[in-house]
Amino acid sequence: MLDIIKAFLYGIVEGITEWLPVSSTGHMILLEEFVKMDVSQDFWNMFLVVIQLGAILAVVLLYWNQIFPWDFSKKARQEKRVNKKDVWMLWAKILVACIPAAIVGVLFDDWLDEHLYNGYVVATMLIIFGILFIIIENKNKGKGAVIKTIEEIDFKTALIIGVFQLIAAIFPGTSRSGATIVGSLMIGVSRTAAANFTFLLAIPVMFGASLLKLVKFGLAFSGSEVAILATGMIVAFVISVIVIKFLMSYIRKHDFKVFGWYRIILGVVVLAYFFLK
Repeated sequence: MLDIIKAFLYGIVEGITEWLPVSSTGHMILLEEFVKMDVSQDFWNMFLVVIQLGAILAVVLLYWNQIFPWDFSKKARQEKRVNKKDVWMLWAKILVACIPAAIVGVLFDDWLDEHLYNGYVVATMLIIFGILFIIIENKNKGKGAVIKTIEEIDFKTALIIGVFQLIAAIFPGTSRSGATIVGSLMIGVSRTAAANFTFLLAIPVMFGASLLKLVKFGLAFSGSEVAILATGMIVAFVISVIVIKFLMSYIRKHDFKVFGWYRIILGVVVLAYFFLK
């Protein structure tokens, strides 16, 4: 029961930090320092990733009309336009953006877990990308975006965003959403389009990463492990719905600098903690 309560807490943290550009994996690693679950190391490594499925289902729910590539309405069938070509094109761009991180994830997943998933790397990347957020937002102040909607994102732009996502795949603490948003802003994508594309880009990335972890872990779950994982995913789903709606409302009137300052402060605190530990 105590581990289920802890999983509830992890679900809250995952749901909040997965979509805000502050690093969900980084926060989960740091939370583990203070709230440890009585589970095997293999289960814990899998839990850290698969709990994200709850968060990604929130995106599927909120963006369903934009990502489902078929229209089975009577009018669409009569006009023979069941296939939504614009949605298929969007998925093609998303998959192109996933290529860099997918290659590295499959080839180096275990090595990255062993060598880079630690508090020092997390803190360093929190600070670096926090500084980048502030610099880029100051540089872009008063400038109009070149790309204002996700429909205007072409394959070249999608691939560049995917390269930034690769940085997050390698260095925990970077934040997948943080890296892709920073990259998007640097090449002239609007905050709204950057956030929307980042959310959609998470769907194949998280499903793929979760599948990889599940295959490595196997499906021999105990009853308590099922309860822990289900609790974390369900809570992450509910919190994610709330946070995504908040973020899309927030960025209509505000920039990302507040997240930059948060990252810097947290990174400094974390470095101090591990040095003094």
